[in-house]
Order: sequence, then C-alpha cells, then structure tokens
Amino acid sequence: GKGKGKGKKGKGKGKGEEKEWVPVTKLGRLVKDGKIGSIEDIYLHSLPIKEFQIIDQFFQPGSLKDEVMKIHPVQKMSAAGQTNRFVCYVLVGDMNGHIGLGSKCAREVATAIRGGIMAAKMSLIPVRRGYWGNKIGQPHTMPMKV
Repeated sequence: GKGKGKGKKGKGKGKGEEKEWVPVTKLGRLVKDGKIGSIEDIYLHSLPIKEFQIIDQFFQPGSLKDEVMKIHPVQKMSAAGQTNRFVCYVLVGDMNGHIGLGSKCAREVATAIRGGIMAAKMSLIPVRRGYWGNKIGQPHTMPMKV
C-alpha cells in the first residue's frame, strides 16, 4: 500500500517465549498470590472460574490429560458463498475426580482445539465418587447409573 511504511512484515511471531500470566479477575489474583490453597476451596464457595490459568496453577504440567472427542465442520451461507468453520469438543481431566468438557468453533482446526482445551479447563468440575457393587476400600466408582 501507499504511505503505510515498512512496518514489521516478516519478523515472525516470536514463538518460544512463555508469557507471564497477569490475572484479570479477583479470583485469579488470589490464586496467583497463593491465598487459595486448593481447587476444592473454589468449588466449596461456588466461584466461577473465568481464566484457564487458574486451573494450570493447581495442577502440575502433564497431570491434566486432554482428549479431542469430535471435530466437525459447520457452514454458514453468506453473500459471497459458504463460510466454513470447525467445531471441536474437548474433554479435560486429571484421572482423579476432576473432569471438564469444552467446545469451540473456529476457522482453523488447531485454533478450535486450543480454544476447546481452554473452555474445558474453565468448566472443570469435581466428580463425586461412591460404590457400585462392593464396598471395599475407598470410594472408587460412580454411585449411580450413567
């Protein structure tokens, strides 16, 4: 274009460095300062989790497993033709009583998966355990039919 200068074309996105998390919500600030000890305290007071980094603070890297359940394309008719987007459903859990389901729609599959993981982390809930069959040891199964 004319008169727009050279700008930062072709410099790359600066991949590699990890950004420091700056909390936005009051809950995020409390978690980052270490005032809240465990995620159970958040569930006890029914506080909404608005930032996925709150979950990352409580779980060690690698302890949360994510699994993409389904990716399917959706289309919308516009004046210029059809616009394609992808819906992605992701499950996140720690295999120890916490599970979350998230969905995200985006133009690219990778963006949809990344957004789905963030949404699933923010919707993480505790699973109540009980007994099914025999009552030996600690509660180990779901206490009802699924």
